[in-house]
Amino acid sequence: MSKTWFITGAARGFGREWATAALERGDQVAATARDTAALADLVTAYGALVLPQRLDVTDRAAAFAAVRAAREYFGRLDVVVNNAGYGQFGMIEEISEQEARDQLDTNLFGALWVTQAALPILREQRSGHILQVSSISGVCAFPNTGMYAASKWALEGLSQSLAQEVEPFGIKVTLIEPAAYATDFGGPSVHTATPHPAYADLLTHVQQARRRRHGKLGDPAATRAAVLRLVDAAEPPLRVFLGDGPLATAAAEYRARLETWRIWEPLSIEAHGKS
Repeated sequence: MSKTWFITGAARGFGREWATAALERGDQVAATARDTAALADLVTAYGALVLPQRLDVTDRAAAFAAVRAAREYFGRLDVVVNNAGYGQFGMIEEISEQEARDQLDTNLFGALWVTQAALPILREQRSGHILQVSSISGVCAFPNTGMYAASKWALEGLSQSLAQEVEPFGIKVTLIEPAAYATDFGGPSVHTATPHPAYADLLTHVQQARRRRHGKLGDPAATRAAVLRLVDAAEPPLRVFLGDGPLATAAAEYRARLETWRIWEPLSIEAHGKS
């Protein structure tokens, strides 16, 4: 049975790959982008299976209108993909107020607005699957990406609560946590703060460590089949990594956390006080 998708940021990157994968198998896609001209070839290739919509996800009213239009056009929604976003690079001291607000407005609040718009439809259907595009940076934070990590950690917490709230209505939630892929994340989808000379040496070290950590970039097209398997699964996971490597990074992170918590547990218990 075909599915109806609502995908933000469908002009490029993962959004484009997954829109194409859905359309190739005969699903319907409401594809949103800041510039719908970038979606013209999808319309040419797939016709009425595609509903192109201009959307800036930071505009709450526009997000609600776009979701409503998709439902009116297709009659239902089955998969909602919050993919629109970008990376804000820069050391914490370097981030301006506007850069911080813009990052959260897009990566966190944009996903929140679309999710809120879709939930009444999915609840009425008593079915649906929300895919939240997070990152390995939503699990482990690294230098020079603190603001980006903050947006994804917030999305992770929001989505874990959401999954428990909507489970009684038959709605599934999955956080997709990709490693490094050969998308435009290293180009147009990255904003960089004005550098401070005090961090020049650290930045060099961080960039070298990033190259070692990520190694060979993943192929975005290889995620198509994986995401189709996720949306077709009877019991999809709350969290899933995409790419080879992030599990080892996360495992090391959590081992270190547990070790520290155990070492400091006497202090924790003492701080509880006497009952």
